[in-house]
Amino acid sequence: MTLEIEALRREHYNATVEQIRRVHDGLFVLRVRPDAAKPAHEAGQWLLMGIGLWEPRCVGCPPDDLTATDAQTLKKNPFSLSGAILAADEDRLLEPAEEPWYEFYQSFDCAQAVGTSGAALSARLFATEPGARLWVDDEPRGSYTLRGVEPQQDVLFLATGTGEAPHNRMIAELLRRGHRGRITSVVTVRQKRDLAYADVHARLARLFDNYRYACVATRDASAPGQRLQAMLESGALEEAAAIRLDPSSCHVFLCGNWGMVGRPRTENDRRLYPEPPGMIELLERRGLNAEPPEDAHIHFERY
Repeated sequence: MTLEIEALRREHYNATVEQIRRVHDGLFVLRVRPDAAKPAHEAGQWLLMGIGLWEPRCVGCPPDDLTATDAQTLKKNPFSLSGAILAADEDRLLEPAEEPWYEFYQSFDCAQAVGTSGAALSARLFATEPGARLWVDDEPRGSYTLRGVEPQQDVLFLATGTGEAPHNRMIAELLRRGHRGRITSVVTVRQKRDLAYADVHARLARLFDNYRYACVATRDASAPGQRLQAMLESGALEEAAAIRLDPSSCHVFLCGNWGMVGRPRTENDRRLYPEPPGMIELLERRGLNAEPPEDAHIHFERY
């Protein structure tokens, strides 16, 4: 290690990698403890995390093409905050004070980790080990929260892959509150091995009668599945969730692939939806609304 790199780390970093759980070669759960006390924040929010481009990339990644200036840059990206939900060896919900770290849930494709994009950050995060130093922002932020959800309402969380990260903390928060409505999390992944929290959710469903977890593997030969949009249109989604998509009694939270979410844009005072339709458009056809945010039944991160 050169003195220059040591100096850059001292200058920029303010957090330590507490733990890394490598689910498989392309998926990991990272716990990072900030040097300062973790501030109170709402379930569902995200945090900027950064690592210097002077750090090594994981073995097998294509080489960077960095200028001398780039090589001294701190690369930052927003990451949704996940959570452990349950105590490791006990059938009880963790309290926020028992998690002094931030938990991140990240997928990684070595072949695409090229340049100084977000992939360059992931390539370095994936090479870290416990005790490594990183940078985190002073506090989480974001509007993707449980505000507006009433205790008696049903809540359906829909995610693709690591999009379930913020839902983990939101589900735990609802259950800590004694939420009376039904809560269901439906997650689609390519293969069942891409579910880093499946065991935790199975335990959670045994502990709470009003909670259900359903996972769909879209490319697993032993358990073929459908995209969430197709499941909604066929009726399979409501069946799997055991929740009726009734705007008078239901909230839906969407996180993951932007094609699944289907966020519309406004152009010349017209609302334009992406093609093929995402979940926002399909749910609005069912009578749920995504706007205005304060009265929405459909929730998604509005960066």
